[in-house]
Order: sequence, then structure tokens, then C-alpha cells
Amino acid sequence: VQLQASGGGLVQPGGSLRLSCAASGRTFSSGTMGWFRQAPGKEREFVAVIRWSGVSTHYADSVKGRFTISRDSAKNTVYLQMNSLKPEDTAVYYCLATPKRVILTAISAQSSYEYWGQGTLVTVSS
Repeated sequence: VQLQASGGGLVQPGGSLRLSCAASGRTFSSGTMGWFRQAPGKEREFVAVIRWSGVSTHYADSVKGRFTISRDSAKNTVYLQMNSLKPEDTAVYYCLATPKRVILTAISAQSSYEYWGQGTLVTVSS
């Protein structure tokens, strides 16, 4: 499985960006996909995930109400719409996936996900 992330860039505070993550090598008919991020000098942290069924999504408290995760099953692609961006959102964003249905208590654990894409840098600055 290969995950190709794109969409990062430089944006002013309050602006928006949409990240994309295209999966190839297998078709996800079930499982979980999403995003983690790593800011300079900090540890990688959970951002958001979506069940491939599309029924449920989960977000870190720091992004709730501002970020929206969605998926296009026909394109095998997951999106992260990021609105009202803040300087503290500056980070490298990593796409991830697993064919398993991750239980809720393990959603934010990096070890729950077997497949990781290369990061895409998001910089929020004026």
C-alpha cells in the first residue's frame, strides 16, 4: 500500500487548505484512514480519522469545529479540509491507514496504523 499526501503550503492565519491522501496498491473497503501531524520540536500527534465506511469520524480536540475529514471511496482518497487555520497548526501532516477497524480507545495511537505516507508541510504564518 502506498499513500500519497498532497495539498500542503503556506497560508495566512484564518485561511484554509485542503489536504488529500490517495491510497494505491489495495482498495480499502473497510478500515480506517486519517491524519497525524508533527510540529517543529514536538512529537507526532493525532489529528483526525475516518472509518472507511464513512459512518464515523474522530478529531483531536484542538481541531474540532475547524477541520473536516472526508473520503471518496471511488478515488480511494481521504481529504482533510482545514479552516480557520492558526499558527499552531503549522506542522508536517502525515496520512495513515489500516485495513482494520480501530477501536475508539486506540484511535490516537500511532501503532494502530500500518501504512504511512510521506508528510506534507503546512505553514500558517502572516
